[in-house]
Amino acid sequence: MKAGFAGPPRITKAQVTTRKRYLSATLVTCVVLAFLGGTIHVLTLGENRMRDMRSKIAYDENQVKDKLRAAGQDLFIQTEHELRLTSTESYSVAEAEALLTAGEWQELDTMITVPGGKFVMGTDFGRADVQDKPQHMQTVSAFQIDKYPVTNAQYARFVAATGRRPPLHWKNGRIPARLEKHPVTMVSWFDAKKYAEWAGKRLPTEAEWERAARGTDGRRWPWGNNMDPERLNTYYQVGSTTMVGSYTNGASAEGVMDLAGNVSEWVADDFLPYPETEAPKEMFQAKVAQVPASAADRSKQVAEFVETEERYKAMRGGSWKSDPFSTSAYHRNFSWPNFASDFFGFRCAKSAGT
Repeated sequence: MKAGFAGPPRITKAQVTTRKRYLSATLVTCVVLAFLGGTIHVLTLGENRMRDMRSKIAYDENQVKDKLRAAGQDLFIQTEHELRLTSTESYSVAEAEALLTAGEWQELDTMITVPGGKFVMGTDFGRADVQDKPQHMQTVSAFQIDKYPVTNAQYARFVAATGRRPPLHWKNGRIPARLEKHPVTMVSWFDAKKYAEWAGKRLPTEAEWERAARGTDGRRWPWGNNMDPERLNTYYQVGSTTMVGSYTNGASAEGVMDLAGNVSEWVADDFLPYPETEAPKEMFQAKVAQVPASAADRSKQVAEFVETEERYKAMRGGSWKSDPFSTSAYHRNFSWPNFASDFFGFRCAKSAGT
């Protein structure tokens, strides 16, 4: 007689309830573990990012307290320097001339001719800053522009010939070691303008600068439309300026160098809105700090910023400190014309045939 098939054992309601509880607990545990894993991953990324940023800063982390300044303190130091309240000792004309060879001078003084005509200025790119919009057609006459930003050595010749004060960071009026062919920095818009006049040139207009950087095809960077960190000095990847012309693969269509990164360059124009821009008018209205009326506010060093008739000056190109996308050829920055910084520089231009 064959044994009958008894079938699977019956599960009681109590067992079903217990199993549901175990399943719920397992799911909750998985969710918690996933959350913890994600949190640890984010924290690890953050730690790696901080380590990466620390490796790119341009000064000893232990000296960071010496690098923090109140808003406007750099401007105060620069104003004091311009009033010749600090040393102005510098080079003689012969000493300045001896800084480089004849061939080096000739190369640094090279200018590139840019044809006149229409080109795309500004952008409609959705993530671009509002002051960079809208995209529009602009026309320039043919002009020449310096192949490189003005270097420390070139500026030393100017200082020696004119007696103008040297940049603030030149110790005893001398270029820091091995920086002769780096872009000059710590120069205000007024310094740049005076240099250009002394050299028989002028500062480029915003339109000329952008045409030199973008070519006629509206590219985002001098070399094309894709950001490439191997083609420029930006975002602390070096931690300071680099010798002009170091990034030969970052040249513009006409062969102009360093139009992205290294130093943010003064141009001739006031910082004004483009036609039909949606940027707020307040962005283009220069403001100054007003001394507080009350003693309480003065003791707290509280200041109110009020509008003035003065204008900011436009700057182009981003710098060694900039967000990489601030080096886009259409991106506009601005500053007070008497402000100077270790990432402000300039180059010169002149009209073709002059």
